[in-house]
Amino acid sequence: MPQVTHTRIPRETVMVGLSGGVDSSVAALLLLEQGYQVEGLFMKNWEEDDDTDYCAAAQDLEDARGVAERLGIRLHRVNFSAEYWERVFSYFLAEYRAARTPNPDVLCNKEIKFRAFLDHALDLGAKYIATGHYAKVTRDHAGWHLRLAADADKDQTYFLHLLGQSQLERCLFPLGDLKKSDVRALARRAGFPTAEKKDSTGICFIGERRFRDFLARYLPSNPGPIETPEGTRIGEHQGLAYYTIGQRRGLGIGGMAGRAEAPWFVAGKDRTRNTLILVQGYDNPLLLSAGLEGSSLHWVAAKPPATPYDCSLRLRHRQALQDCTLTSIWGNRCRVSFARSQRAVTPGQSAVLYRGDECLGGAVIERAWS
Repeated sequence: MPQVTHTRIPRETVMVGLSGGVDSSVAALLLLEQGYQVEGLFMKNWEEDDDTDYCAAAQDLEDARGVAERLGIRLHRVNFSAEYWERVFSYFLAEYRAARTPNPDVLCNKEIKFRAFLDHALDLGAKYIATGHYAKVTRDHAGWHLRLAADADKDQTYFLHLLGQSQLERCLFPLGDLKKSDVRALARRAGFPTAEKKDSTGICFIGERRFRDFLARYLPSNPGPIETPEGTRIGEHQGLAYYTIGQRRGLGIGGMAGRAEAPWFVAGKDRTRNTLILVQGYDNPLLLSAGLEGSSLHWVAAKPPATPYDCSLRLRHRQALQDCTLTSIWGNRCRVSFARSQRAVTPGQSAVLYRGDECLGGAVIERAWS
């Protein structure tokens, strides 16, 4: 494990978002070692709707309490469920209703962790907030910069690209220089109950679900035809909201007479006809795109570059950075051309732009072209 050196600083209060996971636990530990006055805050952001939800949330709170007691810090509790529903989940449902595939983690970070949480922490007298995200923040004469974490496999700048200067000025990411294995080693050494806890997955603050069943609680089934690009009907879908571009599993399409054995993938949605379009083959040309158009464009530095601008992008978390050119910007929209064709470019997801190790910002994908 690498040696982490710390510079002693005046005792300023940092409110750490203690989720009950190992990452936020170690973030609090490191800040204490650096000389900050640390307090924890456990956020409840979803009203449980079944026993499984209740047990998971209760265990997270218990784990957060155990870490706080081990560190000797105060643990606050707050309920942001109303804010989560209004600012995140309602958008989530509207996007699925429109047959798009949103990324709730991105909006959750913007609206809950780095807005509602930040405002609440400042009201309680904290100067900074901190989380267990894997990212770095630096500052120079041009302002604050969001940068890639040392652990490329855990880097979370994709989910943080909607942050701006006012948020980064108040945010600390203590894990930015650490590998995940180092974090678990520190947690074990500290005797944290979260040391071996499995990483959380699934919908932000809602957790792991049988996704189609969960979505069906809020969006009723709306069956329609499944067709090939040529218009041949090959099955029936349960509702366009339940499928995403590039999806292979759960399509209900088996072997067909006169067809190759290659697997089927979702290539498009015709909302007007309520029709799902499938193609065969992982690299089918209809799954590949040469560029995209984005909306809701956001820049971390608040000032966009002059176009054309060569940079790189990610279309999904953990994707290797892909070379691209930002060809034009108008209002809050943009066009991006890819150096190499990209697969399964999905409306509603985020296209996040980078230059070197710096996350510049990003946009919501509106459409792709081949």
